[in-house]
Amino acid sequence: MSKRSAVRTNRRTYFVQVESKTARDTRLSFRALGVLTYCLDQSDSWNVRSEQLARGEGREGRDAVRKALHELAAHGYYRLERRRFLDGTTGMGAAVSEYCVEQWAKDYVTFGKKLDIPVVEQEDGSFRVRHADGSLGPDGFTPSPDAPEPDDAPADEPAPQPEPEKQPRATPPAAARSAAQKKDRQGAKDKQAEPEGEQKAPKKKTPAQEVATWYYEHATQHLGPYAGKQKSGWFFALVKLSQQALDAEYTQKQVAKAFQRTGVHFPTAHQFQRALSDERISKPMPAQYGGRPAPYSDATTWGTDSIGGPTIPDNLDDAAAFGIVPA
Repeated sequence: MSKRSAVRTNRRTYFVQVESKTARDTRLSFRALGVLTYCLDQSDSWNVRSEQLARGEGREGRDAVRKALHELAAHGYYRLERRRFLDGTTGMGAAVSEYCVEQWAKDYVTFGKKLDIPVVEQEDGSFRVRHADGSLGPDGFTPSPDAPEPDDAPADEPAPQPEPEKQPRATPPAAARSAAQKKDRQGAKDKQAEPEGEQKAPKKKTPAQEVATWYYEHATQHLGPYAGKQKSGWFFALVKLSQQALDAEYTQKQVAKAFQRTGVHFPTAHQFQRALSDERISKPMPAQYGGRPAPYSDATTWGTDSIGGPTIPDNLDDAAAFGIVPA
């Protein structure tokens, strides 16, 4: 040790990579730097939500986390992207950078200091920022080091550009299910044409129908008969909610437990989404639904807010789920 007062650091094999310039960026508060480090340590499929970041022991309130995200966006480390893909579908995702991206900071001001920025997918898989006048601008991502460089060509004769291959459009889950149901109906007609005497196989339920059937029986047993106005459509509404959650890669068990967490016959989309989020992070189930009550915590309930930051827009839709795309 060259100096007796030097810092001794425990290190392990696994670590999150943060540039020294980022760690020493005096424009960032320690709160914002901590949120950035935590986001960089997650997998690409992890969802960035201020409500989820604010939960757990030692966490700050949701407003404090949202201010930290706006602080990171103002200095080019983070932003949300409203993405439009080549096949016409849309999605919301987050972009996080290990270093300051000046273009992100400029876009944050250009779009009225909002977190969400509209981007459009290009033929080569990259994205461009769409401005209010319809023009496209750079998205601030550096080209991949593995991307091939263009061949050298004379200045007066540009190299011919090959025609881009058309990427097949991804089949939406609803269309895939519709095609499967059509195939099943055709198979049922073919079986009806077979000679009598052969035993018909029972109709197999879809995963969404299995979950809805379980909760239908569970709710009837524990909550009593459903007495709502849409009693006839109760089961089909449960199937629809279940299918949407399964399309989002939740398991059947998580979907069933989320229904149980709501404690109502037919939860609203907001109630069901919140219950799914609680189930994913294994939050204790309320005592009235068969679990143990969560321990009370002032910080978790009220949060703390002692550090200033950029103004938070009131119209930010915080209920959407976002995935990380490392720069």
